[in-house]
Amino acid sequence: MTPQSSFMIVAPLVVGQAQPLRDLLATMNSRPGTADPENAVIPFRRFTRLHVARLFVLEELAPDDMRDAYGVPGPVWPPSLAFLGDCDGPAEQLLAEFVAQAEPGLRKIFSFCQGFGAGTDLMAWMRAHETPPAALYANWQGRTVRQIREEDALRNALVGYLAANRDSVVDAEPAAVRARLLTFVGQQRDKGNLTLTEPEPTPPEWQRNDLLHAIGVPILLLLLFPFLLLYLPIFAWQLRSREETDAELVQRPTAEHLRRLAELEDHDVTNQFSAFGSVKPGLFRLATVTFLLWLLDYAARHIFNRGYLTRVATIHFARWVFLDGRKRILFCSNYDGSLESYMDDFINKVAWGLNLVFSNGVGYPKSRWLVIGGAKDEQKFKHYIRRHELPTEVWYKAYPGLTTADLARNARIREGLERSDMSDAEVRDWLRLF
Repeated sequence: MTPQSSFMIVAPLVVGQAQPLRDLLATMNSRPGTADPENAVIPFRRFTRLHVARLFVLEELAPDDMRDAYGVPGPVWPPSLAFLGDCDGPAEQLLAEFVAQAEPGLRKIFSFCQGFGAGTDLMAWMRAHETPPAALYANWQGRTVRQIREEDALRNALVGYLAANRDSVVDAEPAAVRARLLTFVGQQRDKGNLTLTEPEPTPPEWQRNDLLHAIGVPILLLLLFPFLLLYLPIFAWQLRSREETDAELVQRPTAEHLRRLAELEDHDVTNQFSAFGSVKPGLFRLATVTFLLWLLDYAARHIFNRGYLTRVATIHFARWVFLDGRKRILFCSNYDGSLESYMDDFINKVAWGLNLVFSNGVGYPKSRWLVIGGAKDEQKFKHYIRRHELPTEVWYKAYPGLTTADLARNARIREGLERSDMSDAEVRDWLRLF
């Protein structure tokens, strides 16, 4: 199995360079916000291990929220460049490939950033500006870009064969149809028209670290449990006293902001989402959200790594990132469907999960005991999310037109093809996948 990893580069812009950077990033697109895979700046298609990537200007959209909510000025965040993505294998290897194949374009982009000059060591600079996630989610750990593309080609070939031979297969027994499909796939592979690459061995170092993490976190929680139990009544009092006085900032976003966001959405079955906001002031809120994101990262890594984040199955990749000395959080995701359906999915299925993390953000709709209320107030929640959503200037997806449901279906088609024995009922279920 090839595990997935991520990278994120954040760097403050030279004063006055946000719009010139946006102008350059716009040249990378085939339509608003959607990258041309062969663009001259970063030709994303050449990087065969890259699932998704995005570039955008990371800026504070609600700079007065801290003052309006708590009567104190919030810390100033300088407009910055954010460049992030998710890939197969080590992110360091992908960054090295970026340097080897797209150095001139990267230098153009980073020239708008503070501290980057003509003689700057590109790889060292990117590593110096990398920002790790507090929590990271991948829909299916181990499913590579190559696997996704090969399995999509397999399904398309099988669908084409069945369509071309409909009269001869429509009344045939399921086992006979499967036998013909097996023969067809074998012939296509011999001709080089289809490839089904075997998974690579899981890197021993990753496997060891993953196992240590899977065991270590529960052991640490078990050791902490007596202290957490003693602290629980104090925590409950601290939480409710803050929740009762926290201010809501849920006014409707401006029409211009909504228009800009809408311009960048729904060009594919999958969309991107980037939201940026401040953590509520005080050590209590910071410690709470840090602990919860630590638990979320564990769950995403070891529990929700086979197609679902709790009950939501439409997310390809997502991350939560602390910035500005953990005073702010950036959330980025890649999801299927419209933003309305995405938000509705979460509200209806796991509103409590949204509240656990996002209720620690300044201006979030009123919540109780971290999990009650909040996102359940649908209109306020949607206004809050839109107010903090950043336009993504450039977004790339390696397999446009494919949803997480498509990826799961295509994987089941391949599994059925490779099985040595199937009952008639199993074959019928398998054929329904086409």
